[in-house]
Amino acid sequence: MRKLIAISIVFILCIHAFAQKINEDIILGTWLTGSGKGKVQIYKTGVEYNGKIVWLKEPTYPDGKIKVDKHNPDASKQTTPILGLNMLKGFVFHDDKWVDGTIYDPENGKTYSCKITWRDGKLDVRGYIGISLLGRTDTWFKVPDVK
Repeated sequence: MRKLIAISIVFILCIHAFAQKINEDIILGTWLTGSGKGKVQIYKTGVEYNGKIVWLKEPTYPDGKIKVDKHNPDASKQTTPILGLNMLKGFVFHDDKWVDGTIYDPENGKTYSCKITWRDGKLDVRGYIGISLLGRTDTWFKVPDVK
């Protein structure tokens, strides 16, 4: 009986040791936000992951003018088009998550701490203030790259 238990423990430890880790570059590419209002292209610069807005469902205001970052607290950036805006910055891969980054919300002009988790082919993007418990998660879906 002891041999069976010992063999079982060794087997379980071997399975755990050889479990497939997430490929850190799996998040590269274009993702549709949970609201469906935009697509974000995640790219890598060195060891950091960043993301920019590459498509908007409504890229213009009702008067036909291009949507700009009008809520940005930096007045010099309030005329910057939202399309092309870098909204994810500085993520690094650690323990099957992308952490230590920030996410900018052009709808309110605020920047939040953020972590990203890959789950079943989707991304859980969690923006928060201070600690992760004080935040909101948005699920993003992989889509073909915008050309």
